[in-house]
Amino acid sequence: MTSGDAALPDGWQRLPLLDVCASIQAGPGGGRAQDRGRAPDGGGVPVVLPRDLHGRRIVRGDAEATPVIPWERARTLEKYYLVEGDVLLTRTGTVGRCALVTAEHAGWLPHPNLVRLRLSPAGPVRAAYLTAYLSSTATQEWIRSRAVNSVIPSLSTRVLGELPVLVPPGAEQERIGAVLAALDDKIRAHTEIVRATSEYRDALADALLTGALRADRDPGARF
Repeated sequence: MTSGDAALPDGWQRLPLLDVCASIQAGPGGGRAQDRGRAPDGGGVPVVLPRDLHGRRIVRGDAEATPVIPWERARTLEKYYLVEGDVLLTRTGTVGRCALVTAEHAGWLPHPNLVRLRLSPAGPVRAAYLTAYLSSTATQEWIRSRAVNSVIPSLSTRVLGELPVLVPPGAEQERIGAVLAALDDKIRAHTEIVRATSEYRDALADALLTGALRADRDPGARF
C-alpha cells in the first residue's frame, strides 16, 4: 500500500481503519468459555472462535463443541455482543482472517483472540466492502508485516487502527461487495459439494474394500 491519494480514482479516498469504524474492540478477556459440549441454547451465550472464520463468513463446526458463556457472566459482557454487520478479524495466531457477522450470529460473543470492527450506519464504509477489503492480498500483507513475531504472532488493536483503507463512493462499494459476496456464495456451495462427495467416496471405499458392495455393480453410475 502506498501513501498519498494521487493514484486514487475520482471520488475515492484513503482513511485509517480507526476513522471508518465506530469501535475496534478485542473480545472479552478475564475468563474463558465454559460448558463445552453443551448446545448453544443450553443456558448461555455461544462464542465465535477464530477457527470459525472461513471464506469471510462464520462457519460453526460441531454445535456440541461450541463454547458457551453462562448467562450470569454473559450479562456483564453486553458491550461485546455481536450485531449484524460487525466484522471479525483474527488478531493472534493466523492473523488477518475475517468474517462478516450475519443475523445468525447476532448476540454471540467474540473470542478474546478476535477483534470486532463495528461500523457506524452513517459512516463512509459498508460492512460487505470492508470484509472484502480486509481479505485482499495487499491488506493481508500489511497485516502480516505488522504482526508481532513472537511464539504466536499477534496484532494490537492500536496497530490495526492504522490500517489504510481505500474508500470508494457508496454506490461503488455496494457493487464491489455484491460481486464478491456472490462469488463467496459460489465458493461455499462448491466447497459443500466437495465435502459431501468426499464423504461419499470414503463410505463407498469402505464398502468396496470389505466386500460389502461389488464393484461390478457400477457404483460410479450413481454420479
